[in-house]
Amino acid sequence: MAIEVTVGPPQITINRGNTFVLSEPDGSVTACSDQGFYCRDTRYVSNYDLYADGEHWVLQNSGAIAYYASRAYLINPRIRTEYGEIEPSSLSLVFTRAVNDGIVEDFEIRNYGMKRARFNFEIALRTDFADIFEVKSKQIIRKGDVTTCWKLDSKQLVSSYEHDGFSRSLISRFVESNSVPIYNNGRVSFGVDLEPGSVCRSVCEHSFIEGDTTANLCLCSLHVLRARQNAVENELDDWKKSTTSLTSANEDVYRVFKQSVEDMAALRLREFGESASEFLPAAGVPWFVAVFGRDSLIVSLQNMIVYPDFARGALKVLGELQATEIDDYRDAQPGKILHEIRIGELAARKKIPHTPYYGTADATALYLITLHEAWKWLGDDSLFRQHEQTARRCLEWIDRYGDMDGDGLQEFQTRSPQGYDNMGWKDAGDSNVAPDGSLFKGPKALCELQGYTYDAWLRMAEAFSYFGDERLAHSLRQKAAALREKFEELFWCEDTGFYAYALDGNKRPVKTIVSNPGHLLWSGIVSPERAASVVRRLMQPDMWSGWGIRTLSADNPAYNPFSYQNGSVWPHDNGIIAMGFRRYGFVNEAAMIARDISEAASFFVFYRLPELYGGIRREPGSFPVQYLGANVPQAWAAGSVFHFLRAGLGLEANAHTRTLYIDPVLPRWLPEVTLHNLRVATSTATIRFWREEDNHSRFEVLSSDGELHVHHGPSPEDSTHLVIPTADQRDSE
Repeated sequence: MAIEVTVGPPQITINRGNTFVLSEPDGSVTACSDQGFYCRDTRYVSNYDLYADGEHWVLQNSGAIAYYASRAYLINPRIRTEYGEIEPSSLSLVFTRAVNDGIVEDFEIRNYGMKRARFNFEIALRTDFADIFEVKSKQIIRKGDVTTCWKLDSKQLVSSYEHDGFSRSLISRFVESNSVPIYNNGRVSFGVDLEPGSVCRSVCEHSFIEGDTTANLCLCSLHVLRARQNAVENELDDWKKSTTSLTSANEDVYRVFKQSVEDMAALRLREFGESASEFLPAAGVPWFVAVFGRDSLIVSLQNMIVYPDFARGALKVLGELQATEIDDYRDAQPGKILHEIRIGELAARKKIPHTPYYGTADATALYLITLHEAWKWLGDDSLFRQHEQTARRCLEWIDRYGDMDGDGLQEFQTRSPQGYDNMGWKDAGDSNVAPDGSLFKGPKALCELQGYTYDAWLRMAEAFSYFGDERLAHSLRQKAAALREKFEELFWCEDTGFYAYALDGNKRPVKTIVSNPGHLLWSGIVSPERAASVVRRLMQPDMWSGWGIRTLSADNPAYNPFSYQNGSVWPHDNGIIAMGFRRYGFVNEAAMIARDISEAASFFVFYRLPELYGGIRREPGSFPVQYLGANVPQAWAAGSVFHFLRAGLGLEANAHTRTLYIDPVLPRWLPEVTLHNLRVATSTATIRFWREEDNHSRFEVLSSDGELHVHHGPSPEDSTHLVIPTADQRDSE
């Protein structure tokens, strides 16, 4: 029987879009912690408690009832009042909190005792309006002016903050109560008078206001709040209807897939899309509820078999924010795709470069890969045309700025005093280590940057050839072939039977054993005769933990299974590696790590995969250990499940010919699975896959809507199966 794993003191997380709450299980917010009410990079509530005549309520049980709502069941301790004692457990408080346009709280108090109960129900809250970067770094500096005003006529508590032109306000409206609330000593109090068996109820809405608050002091009715909450519930229902769903005899796979689809719903940022179907995925809660380049693009790629339209929002927003000038403070160069944008006080006052910050070396190539993949799954030529100029600028950046010294490779080095030293997906300051555990110097040419660029060039060659620019397509194919030859020459290490992690600033190979070469298999830059060696090395005990492939070899002096990126296991990293294994025909190894991750998910609450967990060895009686501070939910961790399924089922699409290519290889632990509402272009299908006693995998189209041709076998047209010309062939073209 799997156990539910929690880390440290358990807490409850609910979120919707860019608003989220981190609280104790009873709904309180502990002062001097990471907990609070957050919206758009500002923490509005930093301390929150509920009382009955000054006594804390006692928690019975609690939990998240949806990604956007939680509920706690509480009872009273012994309460001594001027009217006599209230016996313990005679009062029940059902406390429901939900995120919609703000945060709505519902308090239902019932008297189960045999005596009349009279007491004060009290809500205490404090605000600090801290920037999320300050909270994360635990370096909160008191600054500016915070004022609190109680408006008795409208039953509103208004807390406001202003500092050097940056202003935020929290408005707490009490829209329903059995008695008139009053405010004193930092608490809102309600006089409660309950006969045996009777109930009283109060409802509060917290609104987060940016800038001037004078136009936002109107009182919302309870009817409006309920309508808003119904809209949120309907929104989740609509999301489930529009996405691919799964049924399977494997309970772990079913539950982790279902939870991952809901996590995608939870992390949608709505304000960026032009239509109801356009979203941009946030990276994760609590620290990365923001627009990201790399994360949003990889999540979009993962979602091709679940909701291919996810890519529309990411491509649109990231294209609009593409850099147009050189700005060293923000590591920006013309054509570069951003890393991260923030909108809190530190960003508003230019104390951090995230306005946006462009310190990523891989997002620009990933933008091109995502554009091509979305075009192939959606079959929407207008999508490519819409972003064609962005794509051309990306290609120019790769040539002019991504290749810092003109040697044909992609390198990076920050120019900002607050920039990131590491601009690949392993961006922690201590993550780029040499074989002896020391940090190596830049400019750094990470191996996966070469793979992403190679893949992007081939994909763009296919797209531009389709749209008639054969000259550019031919040039991109030539560059891809040249890059592959140079990559093999400089990165292959015969003594390790593995590709180098990177070339350092002196162009020497860094022979550290890491997970990154698994991404090379995904991008297709690895020569076929060397693929088996890469797979074998990744599956050695120092890399393969049994809970997934580690980020760093356990034999490296810098290895720490509980570090951020030096020996931990990242689900998204494993999902990309599984896609690479599948691409080169190593389906059994892909299935092994898919099983690792899905079984690890079964230990976590709700089957919700965290951003990362410890790279400890799997042994009898062991279980995965979540990294302290990991984002949960986390978009690309959730999306890794979709990559594992796609690898196992061999799914590729060509929406222009309305063709879905299927080449399933089901492992013994997944004998049967059905995908419902799988979409290619505007057509959908329900397809059942199963493994027969002869170990062969079969599939059957149970139903389809629209024109869709299902082909058994790999796609001959997809860029992942293109034959790369040799140097002689290039010269003869």
